Amino acid sequence: MNESILISVIVPVYNVERFITRCVCSLFAQTMDAGVEFIFVDDATPDSSIEALQNCLRQYPQRQKQVKLLRHSVNKGLPAARNTGLDVATGEYVFHCDSDDYLEPDALEAMYREAKAQDADIVWTDWYLSFQKNERYMKQPDYPSPLEALKGMLSGSMKYNVWNKLVRRSIYTENGIRFPEGHNMGEDMTMMQLFACAQTVRYLPKAYYHYVRLNAHSFTQTSDSKAQEQHLEDLRYNVQRTISFIEKRYGQKLEREIAFFKLESKFPFLITTDRASFCRWTEWFPEANAYILQNKNVSFRSRLLQFMAAKGQFWYVRLYYMLLIRLVYGVIYK
Repeated sequence: MNESILISVIVPVYNVERFITRCVCSLFAQTMDAGVEFIFVDDATPDSSIEALQNCLRQYPQRQKQVKLLRHSVNKGLPAARNTGLDVATGEYVFHCDSDDYLEPDALEAMYREAKAQDADIVWTDWYLSFQKNERYMKQPDYPSPLEALKGMLSGSMKYNVWNKLVRRSIYTENGIRFPEGHNMGEDMTMMQLFACAQTVRYLPKAYYHYVRLNAHSFTQTSDSKAQEQHLEDLRYNVQRTISFIEKRYGQKLEREIAFFKLESKFPFLITTDRASFCRWTEWFPEANAYILQNKNVSFRSRLLQFMAAKGQFWYVRLYYMLLIRLVYGVIYK
């Protein structure tokens, strides 16, 4: 490729043969013709995902010289695949796309145009939560600075997903930011490290990314108990890793927001009737419980649920789950 690379698109590939054609075709059909490199990382996928990728590439022969296909000899996990892509990326900006999702045709062009117009280190957008028969438009908040955006992510009002954000590659390289290899669950918290190091950020109020919730064989979907335990260990590791990075940069300046982040990380343990999950909620970050009622970025209902848990009133947590989750969402709105 002779032209300068403006965007490196990094796409990990693992067990996505049902989805990858739509993903890849949405990338190759981007209105941004030149200045893009597409880096696909085959994480030792056991299915026909790579064959589907190559079939799609044959439909877009003009993209052939823009494609890099890298292979892991053994499965290393999503964070390692992202890092492999970063190692060979040459673009001014980096965009991460998961191979079971897909983009609007003008996604890359719109985000890059905004980044250059504002000289932004990071641009984030709205996104679609896509199901089999419908989609939800996921509106994101606007913040004037990286610090305010970071506070928003810590407190739960803004998502820290990697795939609706365009990031200047030098933010990774100059600050030694990598994804946490071997710790898959919560690996996208790495985005908060990038915001902590950015100088200028911008929000683009339009959805370009379709996050698909159908793939039971993706990196994060599993019902295996041993795998679930590993996910919990990974989650706690990544929460603590993120907090450590932020505290080194900001000291105690974000103490309250970090407490909110700890509460958000353990909140899912209350959406159940399982006693072991209640014990886990109690054990994880008890020092954050004093901040439960202070986070106005989450619903009063959620704050009340955690407040009752902090008081040991798990009968209320069980009742909440049975009435709201099982009855209202599970039956009435099913």
